[in-house]
Amino acid sequence: MVSIDHSLWLVLVGVLLGGYAFVFGFLRRVNEWYYVGFRVHQGKKNNMQYPLPPGDLGWPFLGSMFTFLKAFKSDPDSFINNLVSRYGRTGMYRSHLFGSPSIIVCSPETCRKVLTNEEQFRLGYPASTMALVGKRSFHGISNAEHKRLRRLTTSPINGHEALSMYIGIIEGIAVKHLEDMSSMNRPCEFLREMRKFAFEVFTTIFIASDSHASNEPVDLGLVQDLYTQLNRGMKSLAINLPGFAFHKALKARKKLTKLLQALMDRKRKRTNRETKTKKDMMDLLMEVKDEEGTQLEDEDIIDILLIFLLAGHESSAHGVLWTIIYLIDHPHVLHRAKKEQEEIMEARPSTQKGLNLKEIKQMEYLSKVIDEMLRRTSISFANFRQAKVDVNING
Repeated sequence: MVSIDHSLWLVLVGVLLGGYAFVFGFLRRVNEWYYVGFRVHQGKKNNMQYPLPPGDLGWPFLGSMFTFLKAFKSDPDSFINNLVSRYGRTGMYRSHLFGSPSIIVCSPETCRKVLTNEEQFRLGYPASTMALVGKRSFHGISNAEHKRLRRLTTSPINGHEALSMYIGIIEGIAVKHLEDMSSMNRPCEFLREMRKFAFEVFTTIFIASDSHASNEPVDLGLVQDLYTQLNRGMKSLAINLPGFAFHKALKARKKLTKLLQALMDRKRKRTNRETKTKKDMMDLLMEVKDEEGTQLEDEDIIDILLIFLLAGHESSAHGVLWTIIYLIDHPHVLHRAKKEQEEIMEARPSTQKGLNLKEIKQMEYLSKVIDEMLRRTSISFANFRQAKVDVNING
């Protein structure tokens, strides 16, 4: 009786293991069969077959997202390095990310071909990103409307006049954060501190110039928490169910939209009663007009502010981090950049308090250091394009 039970147990374990291997082996091949086998067959029928680059399309629907997210949390380069080790240094790999079959392009020459080819490619961000940045952001509008919005928003945000308005604010926030870091009695995570610094700069410049004078000041801590949830949802599958990052991000976006709309309404009421001399970017975007005298709609302003705040503080924090890393790795560059700053300080009049635009223009070597950092570093983890037609690249 014991031997029979033992045999049945072995048979059961064998069946389970075999079934497990069959089911998961089958599921792992579904995406390959559909997107590669079936699509290639259709291409042959239409005389439009192009060879696909090597890679792995992962699981149905999920694709390679779990592997991607795991790598992104610790070592983002490991995802690409794994593809290189498995399939060679081809510069292009097929995968399945954010719910869609994708081609990952990672060589400079091929990236240039894709990013500069507007005839065959258009912006094609994941569904989660499109839902979270808004219908009126730069990601989700026509080329003509994109150019119109860029023309209207460039003047208030860029240029020497805009920069000179906020030099004092940026310098004050920078000094405060550096003093806070220097007084810490424990090691700190530099990127996290730079995120706090950059976020305070951007929120102050964009929406909070009069928050201290207002009876209803902007809760920057709440805004930062909501942006953290929004940012996590941008790098997730568009699964709108409780517990998933995308669901939390949608709720955060609704709260941020409500907060920004209420802030605009308060600014309009205050503008009717008094004239402000100190304006933030929201004030300027509310005033800007096109050639026909048409102002931006509230939805335009909110979506623009959401994407600028989200992208701006993240990229700025990473830019500062990589600049510091490269300066530490190259002491002679650090010495020359520091010497330039000391010379500017020595030439400063004794009556001058704080940094000014003239001194920033004199920082020629530091400007080259920043340009070199941007050349060597990818601040954004990815740029997305969607092919309008079948495209043959390096085939």
